[in-house]
Amino acid sequence: MICPPSPFEGNTLIEDIKKGSPAYSAMGGTMGRSSMKRPRIAIMASGRGTDFQAIVDANGSGDVNLNIALLLCNRSDAFVIQRAKDRGIPYVVIDHRGKEREEFDREVNDVLVEYKIELIVLAGFMRVLSRWFVSMWKDRIVNIHPALLPSFPGAQAHRDALEYGVKVTGLTIHFVDEDVDHGPIIFQFPVDVLNDDDEDSLSKRVLEQEHIWYPRVIQWIADGKVTRIGRKVIIMRERPDRNGVDL
Repeated sequence: MICPPSPFEGNTLIEDIKKGSPAYSAMGGTMGRSSMKRPRIAIMASGRGTDFQAIVDANGSGDVNLNIALLLCNRSDAFVIQRAKDRGIPYVVIDHRGKEREEFDREVNDVLVEYKIELIVLAGFMRVLSRWFVSMWKDRIVNIHPALLPSFPGAQAHRDALEYGVKVTGLTIHFVDEDVDHGPIIFQFPVDVLNDDDEDSLSKRVLEQEHIWYPRVIQWIADGKVTRIGRKVIIMRERPDRNGVDL
């Protein structure tokens, strides 16, 4: 399977807007959400699914307008599956156990192709993706990390931030590349570290912000407002929301 070129790479996206390119229109645009073709999104998750729930809830309330076509999970006992069932979202479980990394990823790829997925959102998906898979979906995989990358990559971001003694941590939403927690940064939001914080209290406050910002940034991508030039990601924003934050 050969994926089409990424709509986010280079500066051709801005030219496409001016020309009314079908490639741009396929990813959305800025014509108004109701009139655009919304990209089909797969959310990949492994556990409780709180970020998944936040995205689905924001979609249900009308805060965002996303085409969530699939939940893909690698654990049959993950609670996120029940969340998908409750909302009537199709789901597929592919067990990773006993498989080589790329073997598993090729099975995932086949399902994504079957469901005609155009954008992958990682929401607590506890697997490192193979270089083969990332190259196939270049600039079309988005992840959220609970720290201000490049500081504190990896699975123990809150512990590492507390041990280092930083006064501010936060969240990073980024494109996924071949290295862990390394891809081009789309958006970051700071969260203060309080004197009496422990891992639990800090993680809860960061998670609150994840639930606010992840759906919003996914919407920017779906609306065609995001383009990448090297490691620099440009977001074309139109208007401030009621709190003065550009949407």
